[in-house]
Amino acid sequence: MQSYDVVVVGAGPGGEVAAGKLAQAGLSVAIVEGDKVGGECSFYACIPSKALLRPGELLEEARHVPGAAEAVTGGLDVGAVLRRRDELIGHLDDAGQVPWLTDRGVTLVRGWGRLVGERQVAVGDEVLEARQAVILAGGTRAALPDIEGIEQVQPWTNREATTAQEIPASLIVIGGGVVGAEMTQAYVSLGSQVTLVLGRGLLPREEDFVGLQVAERLAAQGVDIRTGHRPTAVRRDAAGVTVTLGDGSTVTADQLLVATGRTPQSVDLGLEAVGVKTEGFVEVDAHMRVPGQDWLYVIGDLNGRALYTHMAKYQAAIAAGEILGKPMVAEHLADGPGSPRVIFTSPQVVAVGHTTTSAAEAGLAVRVVDIGTEANAGGSYSGGGVGTARFLVDEQRGVLVGVTITGTAVAEFLQAATIAIVGEVPISRLRHAIPSFPTRSELWLYLFNELGI
Repeated sequence: MQSYDVVVVGAGPGGEVAAGKLAQAGLSVAIVEGDKVGGECSFYACIPSKALLRPGELLEEARHVPGAAEAVTGGLDVGAVLRRRDELIGHLDDAGQVPWLTDRGVTLVRGWGRLVGERQVAVGDEVLEARQAVILAGGTRAALPDIEGIEQVQPWTNREATTAQEIPASLIVIGGGVVGAEMTQAYVSLGSQVTLVLGRGLLPREEDFVGLQVAERLAAQGVDIRTGHRPTAVRRDAAGVTVTLGDGSTVTADQLLVATGRTPQSVDLGLEAVGVKTEGFVEVDAHMRVPGQDWLYVIGDLNGRALYTHMAKYQAAIAAGEILGKPMVAEHLADGPGSPRVIFTSPQVVAVGHTTTSAAEAGLAVRVVDIGTEANAGGSYSGGGVGTARFLVDEQRGVLVGVTITGTAVAEFLQAATIAIVGEVPISRLRHAIPSFPTRSELWLYLFNELGI
């Protein structure tokens, strides 16, 4: 039995950050990883997906800027895009990620880790003892829907879609969440004929105008969008993959991508050995501790609080601080409604805080102010034209509780909105944060004008 102060199970972004912080503070730390150091984000999600999306985004923007548009005479070099993607993910080899851990004194243990008792993690025949704490950072995996024939056709999930070495001539995408929307955007820009099959609309968790604007742009790029048609069966034959829809119609393509959600990897973590439920997300308190287990922490997607890489890193800092005696309790805004999110479609989508629907469900009386993202001097230079900035103002407290922005390259707009919401900055004070001219950040000035301040 090997003994450490802390054992971390899962070397994705959250696990890496927690292990690094604890080791730098002088604790002995082991991190257990059964797949790749860096996790889903580095190899199969955030990094490769943005590498596939960025070239098409730049090309489209250039085509909307006079002068630059005339210089753009061809399409994307697909081979170059894929080679750059492969470089960024280390050709699916995590050798470049490991030094970040070892340089900080973290011991890397390869294999699947599971709890076998209090403060004990088994990896194969070896047992790692944690003198102080165990942190579980196991993440999630793609969930397959209950559709006849789905397992037999072996569809793509995010893993295959983000790492494919060839672009299929045609692709069916089932699912209208972030993965479905982004991969539809990526593959149509890379030359696939894409059919997008949606149950209840595109990006349904965001403001209504978001899905409408993204769908309109995708349709203009040639995507066949089938809304309100739930797949009932799939089959693969010499012609490709055929999906039968609820109305009896069929769609056939070379490949099928299923993007219908994620499921936590809580099974086979040995949670039952310490009296914790073994299915679904694992409940934690504001310190990221499992109730009733003062030595056990769960961070990142596995706890279901906010399924984003940046939130996993934030929760890692909270757990590490608690173990080190430097508590940093999760703010309800930062780790819940205030979680910022970016969707790299065209137009880009950024949001933080409540939507109109969730604000109403929370019983908030809000004033809704919509501003054209490009409707200012700065917008006249961008390669966009389509975009809406929606601000939700809590009329009782005079603070922002939600911001959603669509438009060209709006991802960098998000931090200002996040600070305003998480910091609960009064609108009256925010009014004195003057946006520079001529930038699209003047949309904040337009907000103040609408509010009459």
